[in-house]
Amino acid sequence: MKIANIIFSILFTLFAVVQYNDPDSALWILLYAFIAAVFGFASFGKRNKWVAIGGIGICLIWLATLLPDFINWLQMGMPNIAGSMKTEEPHIEYTREFLGLGICILALVFNYRRSR
Repeated sequence: MKIANIIFSILFTLFAVVQYNDPDSALWILLYAFIAAVFGFASFGKRNKWVAIGGIGICLIWLATLLPDFINWLQMGMPNIAGSMKTEEPHIEYTREFLGLGICILALVFNYRRSR
């Protein structure tokens, strides 16, 4: 499991690094760096289920704010959101953020389950 934690830590660190040009880069860099740190500590056997629960809670609240935009994207017939890195339409950015938060939640749930 140590190797998986190291891989997740590196992966989320890379996610944080590539956020520098995002309009709300500070939030995403902090979130991805937090998750990278959670997995980094876990690779040394330092897990805290309350830290994971807190991160999940923050992500769920943030996810709830994006839910209307995600539903709108679904109702639009799920147009392509990966064709270009440039976001010409607001639904592209919001849908990507919604899915990114979903990945964060899954990662934190994985970490939480390992801490029990």
